[in-house]
Amino acid sequence: MEVPLSWQLAKLAVSIGMVLGLGAIAVRVSPRIAGLLAGYPLGTAIALFFIGLELSPAFAAESAVHTLAGFTATLAMGGGYLLCGRREGFRGVLAGTAGGLAAFLATGLALTQVEFTRVTGTLTTLVAIAAFLRLYRRVPDVRVTARGTVTWPALMLRALLAAAIIFAITGLAHVLPAAWAGVMSAFPISMYPMLVILHLAHGPGPVATVIKHYPAGLGALLWYALCVSLTYDRLGLALGTLAGFAVATVWLLAWTRLQAWRRTRNAVAA
Repeated sequence: MEVPLSWQLAKLAVSIGMVLGLGAIAVRVSPRIAGLLAGYPLGTAIALFFIGLELSPAFAAESAVHTLAGFTATLAMGGGYLLCGRREGFRGVLAGTAGGLAAFLATGLALTQVEFTRVTGTLTTLVAIAAFLRLYRRVPDVRVTARGTVTWPALMLRALLAAAIIFAITGLAHVLPAAWAGVMSAFPISMYPMLVILHLAHGPGPVATVIKHYPAGLGALLWYALCVSLTYDRLGLALGTLAGFAVATVWLLAWTRLQAWRRTRNAVAA
């Protein structure tokens, strides 16, 4: 199917706007609100939406089932980047990217050989989350000073990288089966460009910290993919996407409240 130019331009605008919008919120409004919005499944949502638009809602819904398990490949990519990207500078980024992509593709290849359901796909990633959280226990937390962490050139680079990834995923969906399209939609479209910029600016330490805490934040992504897998074919792309974001919002608010309660309880206990 030939994709209309208007759809391609819309995809480009939405992809770039996603990253620049979060950056503007962080700079002008509140880093806390920007952090909350960053927890939304924005990259995955854009990929699945345009797959549904360019192919069919049914194909996107089927792909979303495999996206549920595909987040395991995303976790593997983080682990591969962490292991290989220990050097400073551009060489560290290249090595980390190579290791991360190799881990993502190898895990994705294994996942595409399995006929997942919504239940088994979700359980697969939940087991992977528990395993990676345990593996990352001894990874130290490295803080980055707030000053100078958000620059517009860096945001533009991140936006262009995210747009390129989304174009690659949606383009490959035209020639790959739904299983691969779903796994590719689980690629960390928002996180990977951030890792690259963070690595170049501050070294591998903060990158390792982001990767360490990434598994705990996958809840919204799982809920979104589960919701659209149920709603795209029944409600259509627009309503299915709105339903997915509604479910992700409820999860994020509940998760944020839980984290705040835990911090308060720990502070009182101390």
